[in-house]
Amino acid sequence: MSDAVEKQTIPLVEVTIDDAVVRVPEGSTLLDACRVQGVDTPTLCYLDTLTPVNVCRVCVVELEGSRTLVPSCSRKVHPGAVVHTNTPRVRHSRKLVLELLASSVDLSLASGDVKRWMTDYEVDAAKFGLSDVSHADRDSRSPGHHHVPDGMTAETVEQPVKIHDEMYVRDYSKCILCYKCVEACGEDAQNTFAIAVAGRGFDARISTEFDQRLDDSACVYCGNCIGVCPTGALMFKSEHDRRATGEWDESKQDVTRTVCPYCGVGCNLELHVQDNEIVKVMSPMDHSVTQGHLCIKGRFGWQFVQNREEP
Repeated sequence: MSDAVEKQTIPLVEVTIDDAVVRVPEGSTLLDACRVQGVDTPTLCYLDTLTPVNVCRVCVVELEGSRTLVPSCSRKVHPGAVVHTNTPRVRHSRKLVLELLASSVDLSLASGDVKRWMTDYEVDAAKFGLSDVSHADRDSRSPGHHHVPDGMTAETVEQPVKIHDEMYVRDYSKCILCYKCVEACGEDAQNTFAIAVAGRGFDARISTEFDQRLDDSACVYCGNCIGVCPTGALMFKSEHDRRATGEWDESKQDVTRTVCPYCGVGCNLELHVQDNEIVKVMSPMDHSVTQGHLCIKGRFGWQFVQNREEP
């Protein structure tokens, strides 16, 4: 049976989203139904090409019959489901999550959607006190030890930027623990499992095994973690250097879609070009071959294009 015929035979499920009846294919999520209805539902840890992990909790909605708010990104629809997305309970929960993140994480490079949601939900980043920017190395902290707060400052995930090579940097002061990089490194894309979440509670962080340097870990430098990071915690070294000197300017960048020249798989590339130089390479999420993922050659092997040294 062809895919087209198979899709036509999938039964539709009728649900109610904010008093409007929506029909979506069986197996869809509440988030899918919200999007069909045009409801702006905030998400941080969700990506269409990754398995939902339910960690950010900003997509929660009120489902009649459920005692607690439910994550819309993973809860499947069922016939007759009645969902409310903008109740005081939902708004309060989303606002609190965003305030906790804004007080502890550097969201300066987060997407425009995140900043818009912070405005829409009237997020007060200073609600828990001024941010503590002590630049502590969280990997060296004593695991399981809780530090008594002073009541005046909000503890942050601030720490030194990790730069171990010329490919990309890890600035975990911008990390919101969305797990996207872990999923992309794991079963959803690369199956390398070079990174995972270490620590517990506020000391939880993304780390390599035994906190090894990235070039001493199992990392194969596919850069797929960069492609899914929503906050700039993982970044091309080329972008990091240009931001440091003030040269980075996305308004002056052109994005050209092309095919990777290294092999015959047919991966698509999106070349970000500024001042006639490639500054980073991404891949379109909607491409059937890559789904946003690349290998080390496609992601980082573009320097030869702009080698202008005289022979």
